[in-house]
Amino acid sequence: MRRQWCIPSVGAQFVWRMEDVLDLYEEPYDPKEPTVCFDELPYQLVAEKRVPISARPGRSGRYDYEYERRGTTNLLAFFEPRGRFRHLEVSTRRTKQDFALFVRRLVDEHYPDARKVRVVLDNLNTHTPAALYECFEPEEARRIVSKLEFHYTPEHASWLNQVEIESSVLSRECLGGRRIPDEETLGREVGAWERERNERGATVNWRFTSEDAREKLARLYPARP
Repeated sequence: MRRQWCIPSVGAQFVWRMEDVLDLYEEPYDPKEPTVCFDELPYQLVAEKRVPISARPGRSGRYDYEYERRGTTNLLAFFEPRGRFRHLEVSTRRTKQDFALFVRRLVDEHYPDARKVRVVLDNLNTHTPAALYECFEPEEARRIVSKLEFHYTPEHASWLNQVEIESSVLSRECLGGRRIPDEETLGREVGAWERERNERGATVNWRFTSEDAREKLARLYPARP
């Protein structure tokens, strides 16, 4: 007998946040109002205990199985799919101040001429406009917030944030299967990957729409009387 799984409706809160993000992705591209996807990525720093033996003709490189943990760090990342641009920074912490400072650089350094920057992000308690008021004087906080428009993904739906796809590419092409011992090396390696992706104009071919969601994820929508 084939097992039937019963998946309950997740509710209207999930649905409206999902459709809000999907509709945003469908809007015509306007460089004056870019859509930017933001996320933070924890990273475990790991050092070699013994110097690896380099590869040579007819023999692959050798790495010792033992390693040394050197704590965790954080990557702050944003990705503008339509603009084919991404930027990552290494941060020791994951606090409201780190978020606020990163967002200010987003507005002032990366999109100084934008009328509004629409930011897709998750519901972490540090990812709010209030974080800017906790870190800056009211006038400065208001200046930054007035240029931002936050669009939050539903809980347990990080797949809606396109920067997650970029993170997967980063892991596969740059970070996966390697041991990076310190923040300086991490920043250098991530920066090289970022430059190559930006110069090549790499992006995500996002095709999932609200119409698709209503058809393929109908079971997630609230039951109507």
